[in-house]
Amino acid sequence: MNKDVIIACDFASAEATYAFLDKFTDVKPFVKIGMELFYAEGPEIVKSLKQRGHKVFLDLKLHDIPNTVKKAMAVLSSLDADIVNCHAAGSSAMMKAALEGLTRPDGSRPLLIAVTQLTSTDQETMTNELLIDEPINEVVMKYAENAAKSGLDGVVCSPREAAEVHSVCGDSFLTVTPGIRFADSEVGDQKRVMTPADAAKVGSDYIVVGRPITAAADPVAAYKRCVKEFMGVEL
Repeated sequence: MNKDVIIACDFASAEATYAFLDKFTDVKPFVKIGMELFYAEGPEIVKSLKQRGHKVFLDLKLHDIPNTVKKAMAVLSSLDADIVNCHAAGSSAMMKAALEGLTRPDGSRPLLIAVTQLTSTDQETMTNELLIDEPINEVVMKYAENAAKSGLDGVVCSPREAAEVHSVCGDSFLTVTPGIRFADSEVGDQKRVMTPADAAKVGSDYIVVGRPITAAADPVAAYKRCVKEFMGVEL
């Protein structure tokens, strides 16, 4: 499985997104579209970025009753994103419904991954607010195992959990890991973080990087640094 760096395009408009991506004149980065941009611009932003030559991770984290998620995934499948996701906490029944809805009549579909626990969540939050007493690592592994058994392609998890997810679910089961910061970057609101180089060492398949690239003085240089640290490739 090829590794890749996904830039989190957490912008408020298509105009801001295009202005950012136009800085990349010699490469078409893999991009993530989250709730802010999708809710602002709708499905057309996915189609537009695909037409521009970008791979797209559509990060909407669907979490609802199985039938609703199935129908929503059928709509998202038509957008030709490369990766979509749902919340593993929605249950195996919901994840199986998501997979069914995402699969097109010809059998093709985007990759489907499940969110385990957000990288902004720590053990204190799990115990005191979500009333989940089990260690966060055990919860993540159980959610990952449920996703694998439901037929999904991988999970979103902290890079700190990537190696164990592969151990539990197999090397071909994808780990898509946000919470990436350069060694000299601010952590911000993330709590379970890792550098690109360390994420590569523990087996992350894709890393999702936002502010260390998008807020950098030179975003292209920051992206190239990230690719070099994570993939060992000079752009």
